[in-house]
Amino acid sequence: MELDPLLLSRIQFAFVISFHAIFPVFTIGLASYVALLEGLFFKTRNPVWMKLSAFWTKVFAVVFGMGVVSGIVMSFQFGTNWSNFAQATANFLGPMLSYEVLTAFFLEASFLGVLLFGRDRVPAGVHLFAAIMVATGTFISTFWILSANSWMQTPAGVELRDGVFHVLSWGEAIFNPSFPYRFMHMVIASFLTGSFVVAGVSAWYLLRGREVTANKKALSMCLWVILILAPTQAVVGDFHGLNTLEHQPTKVAAMEGNWDTQANVPLLLFALPDQDNQTNHFEIGIPGVASLILTHDVNGVVPGLKDVPPAEQPPVAIVFWSFRTMVAIGMLMILFGITGLVLRRDDRYWRARWYLQGLRFMSIAPFIAVLTGWFVTETGRAPWLVYGLMTHAEGVTPSLTGAMALFTLIGYILVYALVFSAGLYYLMRVLYVGLEDRHEELESDRPMRPLSAAHVPFEIGGQDPSNQTSGGR
Repeated sequence: MELDPLLLSRIQFAFVISFHAIFPVFTIGLASYVALLEGLFFKTRNPVWMKLSAFWTKVFAVVFGMGVVSGIVMSFQFGTNWSNFAQATANFLGPMLSYEVLTAFFLEASFLGVLLFGRDRVPAGVHLFAAIMVATGTFISTFWILSANSWMQTPAGVELRDGVFHVLSWGEAIFNPSFPYRFMHMVIASFLTGSFVVAGVSAWYLLRGREVTANKKALSMCLWVILILAPTQAVVGDFHGLNTLEHQPTKVAAMEGNWDTQANVPLLLFALPDQDNQTNHFEIGIPGVASLILTHDVNGVVPGLKDVPPAEQPPVAIVFWSFRTMVAIGMLMILFGITGLVLRRDDRYWRARWYLQGLRFMSIAPFIAVLTGWFVTETGRAPWLVYGLMTHAEGVTPSLTGAMALFTLIGYILVYALVFSAGLYYLMRVLYVGLEDRHEELESDRPMRPLSAAHVPFEIGGQDPSNQTSGGR
């Protein structure tokens, strides 16, 4: 069997970027959370905020390290697997990636040391400043990376001459048409990811009666963020979708599973796209809703996949189902935010065992949403590397063989498996130790008995949970 170097190179890059993406999307939100905790401690001198900050800073450091290790090798792929692309886009992407390193990575790495080891070595104000700088660095990094990737989606400010992109306007290239929407979408996704992870870990501790006061505060903060940002993300996503419809209509057609340009397009809840026959099987949809969402008119016209040749169509099934997975998780996030608000009555949000268990499982949901969102973005762009200007086939390294691509793909999988295993081991150790020594308790925690998964107080029939026992349930 002949190995296709183009297909293997695409699989390899998809694997590497997917593995790497789960780390920065978490650290962006977590860095801002740590900065907030440091600010609260600086203002109130309440040791609870310091304990929370110290704990989540350790988590941030481990995840940040895993992100750095997994991200370094990505740049090498441009030269090994995508040399034509690297040469063609070097005038723009080269400076963009350099700016990210110079203005963001160095800032994060420098002040992270102060944040980790400077608690008793520098003034409190300097420690707070370090936390703010680390958080700022994550936003700067996001700015450059999202601008570069958005330019590949909606290229602007450049001219293609003799196979090389030349920058005509840096402002237009950096602030390309899709960048503002994608940047906001990613930042909110990062905050939601951080919030759900912190909420899930806090719920896990509360189920075990550990550091109740601190974890109750952490959970409360996260639920407010989720309540506000989850619906906001839906609105931002709608604007992002309208922008995509304007600049990448074929991608939107794949997201909706719409083959023919038509009005009154249904919102498909289920379908099996058949790209070979250019149709769907077993469609279940709501008439007119897709047109309403995309054009704000039930009778609005939505472009179809058949508007372009089959060779220029993305893999429809992947885009179609990835989009629905992302949206379903988003709706679930909104539901958890609203449920948390309802449970705040009588302080039940941190005592309802079923809700805490749900938050534990929801801690991985944002990562799935982010990955499926990236699948929609990147797979939906196919077959273009630079949308409308350069295809994957034109960007791949000419001398690359299938055997070489397979060898490096296996190598990346093995190395990343080692990195992930080591990182997960140290992360679990940090989580096991918790906010403080297991034999210490905050003064306000001491009256509470330890809670195991089977002995978590929650209300039944409006009774006071302090009067219930496991047997009574």
